[in-house]
Amino acid sequence: MTRPAPQAGSREPGDTTDSAGPADAQPGSTVARPLRARPGESLRFAVTHSVPAFARGIPAVRPGAVTVLGAAGQPRWSAATLRALRDRYDGAPVLLGGASGDTLVLLDPADVQEFFARPVRELALDAVDKTKMLSVLEPTGVVCSHGNLREERRALNDQVLAHHDEAHPSCGTYRTVIAEECTRLTTGPTLTYARLQRTVERISRRIVLGDQAAGDEELHRWLLALRKEGNWGVVRRGPTPAGRRRYEAATNRLHVYAPHAPASTLIGRARDTACGEDVDAVGQAHHWFLALDSVAAIVARTLLLLAAHPAEQAALHDVPDAPDTTRLQACVQETLRLYPVVPDLLRILRADTTWRGVPYPAGTHVLVPIGFLQRDSDLVPGGSLFAPGRWQAEGADRDTRMAPFSHGEGRCPGDRLGLMAAAEVCAQLLRDHRVTGGRPRLDPCRPLPGVLNAPGIQLTLAHS
Repeated sequence: MTRPAPQAGSREPGDTTDSAGPADAQPGSTVARPLRARPGESLRFAVTHSVPAFARGIPAVRPGAVTVLGAAGQPRWSAATLRALRDRYDGAPVLLGGASGDTLVLLDPADVQEFFARPVRELALDAVDKTKMLSVLEPTGVVCSHGNLREERRALNDQVLAHHDEAHPSCGTYRTVIAEECTRLTTGPTLTYARLQRTVERISRRIVLGDQAAGDEELHRWLLALRKEGNWGVVRRGPTPAGRRRYEAATNRLHVYAPHAPASTLIGRARDTACGEDVDAVGQAHHWFLALDSVAAIVARTLLLLAAHPAEQAALHDVPDAPDTTRLQACVQETLRLYPVVPDLLRILRADTTWRGVPYPAGTHVLVPIGFLQRDSDLVPGGSLFAPGRWQAEGADRDTRMAPFSHGEGRCPGDRLGLMAAAEVCAQLLRDHRVTGGRPRLDPCRPLPGVLNAPGIQLTLAHS
């Protein structure tokens, strides 16, 4: 299935055709025309893929919409649409029209590898729709930036999140926080998602701001309300007056905590890191909360998958210091492969460029439906099965067919911290307990469902 990307100026079958047939290049011309999907194909993509993504909610998931779309089989519709595009255009990049302009969809592994290899100055993360949503809740965040300012903000985040280190310098402190908070999760035989989410929010506040903010549920209510408003960012012109007030209130609260935060906290590390005024070190905390709060859904899905795969759960205890945290991290990575936090990687060209020798203008969006690709069994063996062992193979974390945290310059700077946090919450729950059941019920002998609605997950625990 994998084909090498052709050299610039070369042609492959499909590279010089559009929806009407062969390109009408002038005699002697060597410039290929972009492949453009037919209007009906663009409409099908919107109906089966793009619109459902917005309906589910991006900054804040809408559980009701997830349930309805899952029951209606939307993941299958989306996969069928993407396979049809790949088959019709022989895997070549194809332009689809949309309300926000043209989007170049990449469906071949060689193109995906190129997508990750290109610099973010050329292939920027601040795509139009993404910026409209995130600017409501983190207007000074890295994702809403490009150029020199983006690099300055990314440098701060790399430093605070210890992106280039094997382990975060405050890892020991954070593990202690997680252990203390997780004791409240094993007080009964049933673990609901709501209880898990509240615990993860306390963990987030202690990691970002310190113990002083542990009980500040009001701050989290503001943050959650901003994320819900961000879901409507695509169809609104900027934040509402209420949204501006919430953002100001949340940011002011962060500034109150920042001077007193321990040096081990994320906001303390940001405070103690030199940066320019435009970077807005405290403002970066909005995204850190957004990322850390996603740990609740990751943990719920991981534990539900382990309940359905008792052999995998048992293997975690085949070491003296059970559970095996290395193997548990592989379980978390596999969960993220099956149910990624960000199933579509969307960027925008900041300069005129070429792809496979075909020119594309600045402003063109580029999309990799990584949630579809890393489940496709033609590309990833057993794509819809839970097989954590794949992550223990050499080089698995650099395999661009699978991208729980993305790759290249756009890779999540908090990848190791997020993986540690999710695995550690799971480890604390599995230290003296086993997950003996859960809802919804999963059949380990069949392809896993395309959607696992985290708020609907309920786990049954038993003392080991």
